[in-house]
Amino acid sequence: MIRITGIRLPLQYDNATMLSLAAKKLKINKTQIKSVTLSRRSVDARNKSDVFFAATLDVTLNFGKEKDVIAKSGCKTATIVTPTVYTFPSAKKSTSRPVVVGAGPAGLFCAYILAKAGLDPIIVERGQKIEDRVKAVESFWKNGVLNTDSNVQFGEGGAGTFSDGKLNTGIKDSRISFVLQLFVDCGAPNDILYLQKPHIGTDILRSVIVNLRKKIEALGGKFKFETKMERVNLYNNAVKSVVVSTKNGCDEIPCNQVVVAIGHSARDTFHSLFDTNIPMISKPFAVGARIEHTQEFINKSQYGDFYNHPSLSAADYKLAVHLPSGRGVYTFCMCPGGYVVAAASEQGMVVTNGMSNYARDNANANSAVLVGITPDDFGSDHPLAGIEFQRKIERAAYNLTGSYKAPAQTLGSFLKGMPNTFSKVCPTYLPSVVACDLREVFPKFISDSLSQGILLMDNKIKGFADDSALLTAPETRSSSPVRILRNESFCSDITGLYPCGEGAGYAGGITSAAVDGIKCAESIIAAICE
Repeated sequence: MIRITGIRLPLQYDNATMLSLAAKKLKINKTQIKSVTLSRRSVDARNKSDVFFAATLDVTLNFGKEKDVIAKSGCKTATIVTPTVYTFPSAKKSTSRPVVVGAGPAGLFCAYILAKAGLDPIIVERGQKIEDRVKAVESFWKNGVLNTDSNVQFGEGGAGTFSDGKLNTGIKDSRISFVLQLFVDCGAPNDILYLQKPHIGTDILRSVIVNLRKKIEALGGKFKFETKMERVNLYNNAVKSVVVSTKNGCDEIPCNQVVVAIGHSARDTFHSLFDTNIPMISKPFAVGARIEHTQEFINKSQYGDFYNHPSLSAADYKLAVHLPSGRGVYTFCMCPGGYVVAAASEQGMVVTNGMSNYARDNANANSAVLVGITPDDFGSDHPLAGIEFQRKIERAAYNLTGSYKAPAQTLGSFLKGMPNTFSKVCPTYLPSVVACDLREVFPKFISDSLSQGILLMDNKIKGFADDSALLTAPETRSSSPVRILRNESFCSDITGLYPCGEGAGYAGGITSAAVDGIKCAESIIAAICE
């Protein structure tokens, strides 16, 4: 197969357009091409009066001699590539079924690989399966009734199920194509295979996760929902079993391998692991607020004259600045055409997150604006001090509003310290927001850093710091405040315990968590086969 990079596609194109461009690049007749498909596509909007798609095309010829065709054409952007195919590891039968704790992307992909190897994993998830979880979350958003075990953070699919289903990642790994293809096989849009910034959307992701669960079950995996891991039992510094609790009481599951894919919000589980002497350390993360603008403004700022073109989806952005203090301020989890959502998992605390459906057709765009913090800011060298740092902010937000309603403030009010009145950017957060001074939520260094950072971001997107922009706080769950230590074999110093995914401190998003889950499964299989 020939891969051609640097192809300029017009905003309105079809397969015939791609065929003609590929033939022109290779200097061959179109009839000599068997197929042409998109390998990668992104929007090039550097010139706001000349916006187009930058594409990479994969071309299959009706005959061989790809090298000869490339040489004769003189096309320097054409190369021969061999599609990567994931090879499933196989395992000998084990006397003990591995236990995977957590049904987020890390846990699900780990369980899928283990199930394909014939190891019949048991997946323990404290939250509900998707069908029931959605009802619990929507009840919270509507009525303010929080289920502390099944919410935006906990339940089948993990925290990413109520986000945007973003799949872009900064890691480079051959397993990524397998992850994307499995999502497509489970019902995700085919465009995630070639978009530079692929996303599934919260609405579609829910059914995709159900289909992935069914695949795992068909391969011998067993799910235990509404089942919380209370502790890991050890013998001679090795995993012996896990103790779980349900509404019917406690149970013990014997196992030699346990994958700890608990997500970054399982604070009680972190404490349980710490009490069991599982090695862990605190790690840097970030804290801030959600900022909302109208999506029309973002589209105009990014696409210029083409902001209303039907071929262009809702525009996004990614901004980062460095302050004189040395701190970094950056945007995170940008949700075009999305919503700010309530994401609390503990009583008496307020947490925000962002969410978009596949169509990204809501009136507002939102993104987290975060301030980088380090363990030096925690006020303690305890490995779990970051959790307490988060809790203090979340509790302050709850106390400020007296409920799960979120504190909100126009950016103009926040920057100038003036009375707060909402304007043209309507809050999307449910149950609702309360006009507050956000400086009462955050430590002073975070508030000051947010102010300075947002003003600097206005140099990159003019109008980003407009008075009408809306801040809703706090966003505290951008990444895990803890890293559960592991070695090169993905195993803890405790034999048979595999810290995995974002919660354990080894991933940042759906795709990287899924890849980490696959790697942990491969390591378990290798250990069993020794």
